[in-house]
Amino acid sequence: MKKPGLTRFSRRAFVMGSSAFAAAPVLAQQAPTGPDTVETEEALSPSVRRNISSFRALDWRPYFTNLRNGAILVDVDSRALHFWSEDESIYKLYPSSVPLTEDLTRRGRTRVVRKVEGPSWRPTPAMKRRNPEWPDYVPPGPENPLGTHALYLSWTYYRIHGTHDTRKIGRRSSNGCIGLYNEHIQELFKLTKVGTQVLLI
Repeated sequence: MKKPGLTRFSRRAFVMGSSAFAAAPVLAQQAPTGPDTVETEEALSPSVRRNISSFRALDWRPYFTNLRNGAILVDVDSRALHFWSEDESIYKLYPSSVPLTEDLTRRGRTRVVRKVEGPSWRPTPAMKRRNPEWPDYVPPGPENPLGTHALYLSWTYYRIHGTHDTRKIGRRSSNGCIGLYNEHIQELFKLTKVGTQVLLI
């Protein structure tokens, strides 16, 4: 396995599927295949094209002193989530959604404290003040903003979770959480454990 951080992903390797960020999940570390592969980036919106240049593999060492329990790095600026397994045998790189504004963004070190499949959702008090028309509770299902799986962090109200609205991925679109395609959060959910390190930069 190649060590992360030594090579830059090609733009073509990042753009997979005819709808790319708009609908189909993408995994930057796999080569594109199939008849629907997008060969050029012209099919993407300008905002997504700007993000591709910074969507690259990273080495874990500048960010963590060890990989005990695995490690997640969220780069808010490049809108990417990186995962390394404890034994370094697995490295994943996923496009993500990030908070809408800087005042909603929290950076620093935290950890996974709970894992929930089929999460329910309640807006935070701050969300209800900004959006009083929002429901007080949304059960698991296709209308749930947390998607199919959620990793709860030690910071109150902060999560890494899926989304049923694939248009949000690769954009500033959340109220503070980090969002992934449902297919990607399902994979990350299996790889992480309670105690996995998390760093947002």
